[in-house]
Amino acid sequence: MNTEVKDVEIRQGDVERPQFEAVTTLCDSQAIRSVDFHPDGKLYAVGSNSKTFRICQYPQISKIRQGAHPPAVLCKRTKHHRGSIYCTCWSSDGELIATGSNDKTIKYMRFNNDTDQLVGHEVELNMHDGTVRDMCFLDDSSTKSRLLVSGGAGNCKIYITDCVTGTPFQAFSGHSGHILSLYSWTNAMFVSGSQDKTIRFWDLRVNVAVNTLDHDCRDSAIKSSSVTAVCVDPTGRLLISGHADSSCMLFDIRGNRPIQRFYPHNAEIRCVRFSPSAYYMLTCSYDNTIKLTDLQGDLAHTLSSVVVAEHKDKAITIRWHPTDFSFVSTSADKTATLWALPSS
Repeated sequence: MNTEVKDVEIRQGDVERPQFEAVTTLCDSQAIRSVDFHPDGKLYAVGSNSKTFRICQYPQISKIRQGAHPPAVLCKRTKHHRGSIYCTCWSSDGELIATGSNDKTIKYMRFNNDTDQLVGHEVELNMHDGTVRDMCFLDDSSTKSRLLVSGGAGNCKIYITDCVTGTPFQAFSGHSGHILSLYSWTNAMFVSGSQDKTIRFWDLRVNVAVNTLDHDCRDSAIKSSSVTAVCVDPTGRLLISGHADSSCMLFDIRGNRPIQRFYPHNAEIRCVRFSPSAYYMLTCSYDNTIKLTDLQGDLAHTLSSVVVAEHKDKAITIRWHPTDFSFVSTSADKTATLWALPSS
């Protein structure tokens, strides 16, 4: 059951604003760039600039003593890549986990959900000619097929890999700058954000982008700076994008229109995520902070955003827990921290 809190007060300066606390903190020797939750929320995977890959156990929040403690690490692989790990993602059934690196490779591995262990041999993909910046899985439960979408620097192509055969079978062209963010919300559709200041919507059944948000958009936010982060809400109705100029754009996908541009941060935004039921949104930024924005109202009106967590250096990535009102953030301060509301 989804335990997301719907009635959290987040008025700036209000004593009732959500007081997230650090529950666990994983420390590394270098910046931590990537994190992703297992789909059932029992684990989360972390990738670091130190080339280290870890799978950590999600704790029982109610039983955690006050103060942040190191998480239980169930799996640790040093030198998992030959370079920094930039992105990590699980398949929707939890049976595959993939990592991408600035060594230009992707690795994906099978994961046993019963034993919580990696099994078999890893598969390495070498089709990219630059840093792999982001990835997402497209899973078809009816056919048991698993496709991996990946993009990054280099030739600006987005590759689709069949994870059963380990073969890239499709490459989408259209972006003229590095692909910085990818997100999927159906088995056939995904969206990409790029350094070329555009957002593109893709359908596996079509060989070109089915929609592009760029300088033709009525609002100038998208054309103003690189698109550093994209996310679509679970219904496929709303897109949120983060930009290098510290702005966010909220876009109505079905109506094909921008709703509003707002500035929750004062430095480049690195990641945006809707909460599981889309009542809230998290953003993290190079201003070191993570902010929570309330989406329960008229989205065309001014949106309230408050700081709910802060790092000692740039905040890089955030992920909501699939069901609990908690999240993990990673940072250039060499930590990955799990934040949660204190248990009553």
